[in-house]
Amino acid sequence: MDIKKQLGYKIKRLRQQKGITQEKLAEMAEISIRSLSGIELGENFMSAQTMERLLKCLGITIDELFAAEHLRPTEDLISEIDSIIDSVKDDRDKIENIYKVIKALVLV
Repeated sequence: MDIKKQLGYKIKRLRQQKGITQEKLAEMAEISIRSLSGIELGENFMSAQTMERLLKCLGITIDELFAAEHLRPTEDLISEIDSIIDSVKDDRDKIENIYKVIKALVLV
């Protein structure tokens, strides 16, 4: 995935997590809906000024925007989770804690 698509995906995901519509974020960042759509789809790259406004509107830092850990394929994440669980399978306390965290996240 190229940088435009990665950043666009991250912005879209953050916007959705915060319950902000595309229209509202575009208004808040003082850009057109079409521009925001192009950014989120990875078709357009944003100017530094637009990036700064989007960061402010989404309440994130530039470091958080460029953090790419979340972009790993789902299959990779599941595999890593499986490895973590496998590495502690003999530790009942850790398994219980993992279970509680997962259950809490799913029920949110």
